[in-house]
Amino acid sequence: MPTPTKDSLMNENDTPERYAPLVDALVARGWYQWPRALSTSLCQALLAEAEQHEADGHLEPAGVGRGVIHQVNATIRRDEIKWFDGRTAAQKAYLDQMAELQTYLNRSLFLGLFEYECHFARYQPGGFYKKHLDSFRGRASRMVSVVCYLNPEWQADWGGELVIYGENAEDSGDIRAVITPEMGKLVVFMSESMPHEVLPTQHPRTSIAGWFRCNTSVTGKIDPPK
Repeated sequence: MPTPTKDSLMNENDTPERYAPLVDALVARGWYQWPRALSTSLCQALLAEAEQHEADGHLEPAGVGRGVIHQVNATIRRDEIKWFDGRTAAQKAYLDQMAELQTYLNRSLFLGLFEYECHFARYQPGGFYKKHLDSFRGRASRMVSVVCYLNPEWQADWGGELVIYGENAEDSGDIRAVITPEMGKLVVFMSESMPHEVLPTQHPRTSIAGWFRCNTSVTGKIDPPK
């Protein structure tokens, strides 16, 4: 089988205007789910990469916190990750789509997004990520979170749903959405205001977790990604 190129993994009919419903939803409620946002061929190529990283032992236990407070805590989250380096055709195709989305968000909402970072996330049976925020208002630079699912033919009894809550992080009863991790689905939400969690999965679950960042600094230096 020939090696896929970046162009072969893109959707020919994609136009920037397809992001308009996403932006409207972010303004109205802070989150949006988009089934079949990515082509099957791109998802399959990305899934194959994630599985190869796992087979090669390149995945690392995910941690919580950033910088000096970063730590691995299996009581909070149980997944393994591999950061994108942008070297493969599949990663380049995915990152190109995220760059297009970044441009559209900046033009529509004037968010000042300047960078995107992402990693593969692989959950084994029993894996989960308890309720959390991706960013704390005024204390970090992640503004918009993006999750892309790579799981083919996901079954309802496998669990692993993404639960999005209302802005009051203490109110666990304020559930805004329960999202099934189906291949090609993109979920976008505001990092500072939408608490969320990954429910325990009964089947290997693979996604791409990413964040659009604004330009912040710490002690006079730009806050680095990761």
